Amino acid sequence: MLALSAKLRKIAGKKVKALRKEGLLPAVLYGPGVENRSLEVQLDDFEKIFKEVGENTLIDLDVEKDKKYSVLIHNIKKDPLTEVPIHVDFYQPALDKKIEGEIPIILEGESPTVKNLGGTLIKNIAEIKVRALPQNLPKEFRIDINSLKTFEDHILVKDLKAPEGVEILREADAIVVQVMPPEKVEEELSKPIEEKVEEVERVEKEEKATEDKETEETAK
Repeated sequence: MLALSAKLRKIAGKKVKALRKEGLLPAVLYGPGVENRSLEVQLDDFEKIFKEVGENTLIDLDVEKDKKYSVLIHNIKKDPLTEVPIHVDFYQPALDKKIEGEIPIILEGESPTVKNLGGTLIKNIAEIKVRALPQNLPKEFRIDINSLKTFEDHILVKDLKAPEGVEILREADAIVVQVMPPEKVEEELSKPIEEKVEEVERVEKEEKATEDKETEETAK
């Protein structure tokens, strides 16, 4: 199991911006039977581990080389312009109780329908919800799309190969990925795109709520 070092954080509220300038990422540890703790971790170290494990793999969180917690990376807040993490939650689950997680779907290969017939690959489901013990959560589902040879071919949820002990919480006949002919692509993809300013406002509101909460906890 990969390990990440953390230190107890004494700074809260708006002052945490000073930590980020020093390459530190503000964090919070919580979970059943665990006292909420404000932490800080090296941003570079966090990004390396997160790239490898994602949000569904347990890691050892070593707090001041004194105590280790088996945690999942949760609720990463990012700067909407730079996409750099600005806050993260570490959740220590009960290892004997099943939890739910959103598992990303990764496509591999090349569809002959796209290559030879000019079709467009449509990924209807980017993440799939599952239920399992924390230590059994898969990092991702990988799908080979070489089997999509005609416009009638598609890959369903029931075609996903879940590891033992992992329950997929989605209707079995839902289409995960398919190839659409050129004339239908515009119709399938005609969804409104969120304005970037809305994303900025959302992140700012979440960050302020986190700062206010930590300020209240510090004042207690």
